[in-house]
Amino acid sequence: MITVVILGAGNVGTHLCKAIHASEGIKLVQWYNRSKINSINHMTAVEQCNNLSKLATADVYIMAVSDNHVESLSNQLPFENRLVVHTSGSVPMRHLNKKNRRGVFYPLQTFSKSAELDFKNVPICIETTIKKDRSFLTSLAKAIGSPSYKINSEQRQTLHLSAVFVNNFTNQLYRIAHELVDKQGLDFEILNPLILETAKKVQLLSPYMAQTGPAKRRDIKTLKTHLNLLEKNPNYKELYEQITKSIQKTHG
Repeated sequence: MITVVILGAGNVGTHLCKAIHASEGIKLVQWYNRSKINSINHMTAVEQCNNLSKLATADVYIMAVSDNHVESLSNQLPFENRLVVHTSGSVPMRHLNKKNRRGVFYPLQTFSKSAELDFKNVPICIETTIKKDRSFLTSLAKAIGSPSYKINSEQRQTLHLSAVFVNNFTNQLYRIAHELVDKQGLDFEILNPLILETAKKVQLLSPYMAQTGPAKRRDIKTLKTHLNLLEKNPNYKELYEQITKSIQKTHG
């Protein structure tokens, strides 16, 4: 039986707690957070803790905290020679205190507390200083149903950067589109089939091959029409122009 302590009750920590608590062969022995954790009905039996000096003994301690708190929390842990991992996509493993065995257990996915998530769709990027710890974290990922990948800190940072492009930046474009259609009294849901088909297409084709639209085909008339529609919002107009130039440069 793998025993786990989760530190942090944000989006990632909450979803990891749910997945671990629901998995066979793993015991979530404790959930730490500085402030009180909002109760989750099916996890009331999990011990909660807000005092680092009272952390339970476990096989692994997973720090699911914000990037700027990883190093300081690692330094505050009141024990040595135990396996401590963080879940950050951008923090190098070396920022963990050397008094413990160090590792990374980075779930490459977008997390929101209100959205359910199947960990079969959450790749886990693993990095350790000791080979046996990597095998252990691979087993932990498998136990919650996730595929896992051996990835070093530099590769992980590039993955995180790429994830910002495909998720955070794309979501901002969705938000802009939502604003544009809403101003014309249209329902954003009309765009949902296009969003889903675009995501589906890149499962089968490379993004390069999947590209379509007026920028790629250099449809000057349509581009001018779009820019005219954006005259009252110079920020969106500039963004449209920059992305158009990027597409045209890519496709010659």
